[in-house]
Amino acid sequence: MNFEGKVVLITGAGSGIGRKAAIMFAERGAKVAVNDISAERGNETVEMIKKNGGVAIFVHGDVSKVSEAEKIVKQTVNEFNRLDILVNNAGIVPSGKVEDLTEEDFERTMAINVKGPMFLAKYAVAEMKKVGGGVIVNVSSVAALKGIPNRCVYSVSKAALLGLTKSLAIDYVKDNIRVNAVCPGTTYSQGLAERVRASKDPDAVLAEMIARQPVGRLAKEEEIAFAILFAACDEAAFMTGSYIVIDGGATTA
Repeated sequence: MNFEGKVVLITGAGSGIGRKAAIMFAERGAKVAVNDISAERGNETVEMIKKNGGVAIFVHGDVSKVSEAEKIVKQTVNEFNRLDILVNNAGIVPSGKVEDLTEEDFERTMAINVKGPMFLAKYAVAEMKKVGGGVIVNVSSVAALKGIPNRCVYSVSKAALLGLTKSLAIDYVKDNIRVNAVCPGTTYSQGLAERVRASKDPDAVLAEMIARQPVGRLAKEEEIAFAILFAACDEAAFMTGSYIVIDGGATTA
């Protein structure tokens, strides 16, 4: 996969899967706009890319706010003069059953996990049309396809991303804009590690997560990032409206 000449915008790229994808795109020649709500984490990713000889900028912004979603896309285009690939990776993972849900929980989750990707796509599509096409990759979850305990509103939000993927794919196929989704299983990322450490019994929580995986381990960040790159690459030019499920067999169990 070669991304020379491509400009990639990745949201939530200050850590985890987003950071790994940003580094891997840059290693393959892309210019990368790194978005995150944390300037510290986002700039860390940019420095990692630059140390390896890549090209990257940090674009601060809260994807849950429409005005900032527009700003994130515009800042990317102002710097690099185009936008070829958008990776909607930013998201939160709230816990709880529906009986635990508050209106605030619901609105915050949907704002970050669904509204953000939808409006980023709105502004990205306009820029992609100017350069003859592009690719959008939405990072969904195995939780959109399989019941996961205590993940009610998260599962709803990630299922919505699959609907968004199908809708965008059919609406913009004639504009040479492809739209695909990646559905990761449980991935050992920085965010997950922090949630595990914050639990009452980290060893037990991690062991339980691993026990749920048919392959007997959690996914690695680079495994999910590679799927994102594949969904965006020219070699996958015939693929649009598709979901890449990379879950260690979780949906087969």
